[in-house]
Amino acid sequence: MRALLLPRLFSLLVLCMLLAGGCGGGDGGGETLEIADIGWTENTAIAQTTKVILEEELGYEEVTVHTSDLDSVYEDVAARDLDAFQDVWLPNQQDLLGSVEDDIELLGPWYQGQTKQGIGVPSYMEATSLDQLAESEADLLLGIEPSSVVMGTVSEEVIPAYDLDQRLVEASTPGMLAEVENRYDSREEFAFIAWSPHWMNQRYDFRYLEDPKDALGELNDPARVLTIVNKDLPEDDPVAYAFMSALTLDEDQLNDLESTINEAGDPLEGARWWVRDNRGVWQPWVEAAESARES
Repeated sequence: MRALLLPRLFSLLVLCMLLAGGCGGGDGGGETLEIADIGWTENTAIAQTTKVILEEELGYEEVTVHTSDLDSVYEDVAARDLDAFQDVWLPNQQDLLGSVEDDIELLGPWYQGQTKQGIGVPSYMEATSLDQLAESEADLLLGIEPSSVVMGTVSEEVIPAYDLDQRLVEASTPGMLAEVENRYDSREEFAFIAWSPHWMNQRYDFRYLEDPKDALGELNDPARVLTIVNKDLPEDDPVAYAFMSALTLDEDQLNDLESTINEAGDPLEGARWWVRDNRGVWQPWVEAAESARES
């Protein structure tokens, strides 16, 4: 009986080895990746697009998009609880980056357009600068997550500098945008935290208020939007590392991606629609990943 079992055991061992070889990191299959989404629109869009392409074009078993917050996401990447965070705004988040810089790797900017940040008002309002906002009938300044750098700057620098009476409202980004939609449709006077890239710049007719006292400081300057990965990712997963290093989008491409997601009503489904229709944009990212897999 033992003699009969040995050939069978050997055959099973060979089969298991073949199957394992077919699912290894170098052959495309079985890989997993953990990436962050802090809920900012461009972060959701790029994270879901990364998931779709890695799974459906590069054979990843699963790319998990984790709901995170800005306060902890840098530490989570540094600790290897997450592999990557793709919405690093510099210089806004320089302090957060500096606290973990020895345990992460910073990739080059993936957004190729011009960023803008500030306080916006609908174009039907007369105010064109922050010093005129205090004279308006607006009673609210709609804000986003309190952990964001811009919220701290507005609270500590802008409001005192211009003696603004408007109440600064903290909210999630989706919550703020829903309130903007309601007040804009009702033609109410209000102000809100605004930035580009974001679909709000196409959807609403509004202006960024001038900041003659430079209370926003370095936030008045264009920022770079980059990706961080944990220090071990280049060796542990060169395919994903090469993919994220090659990923770039210009302003029109990112606006199109965000608009497609809005139309779909679901970030993952919207990313699938966009990937389906934009092979020419993302094919170089896949080719870079495939080259890393073959080397």
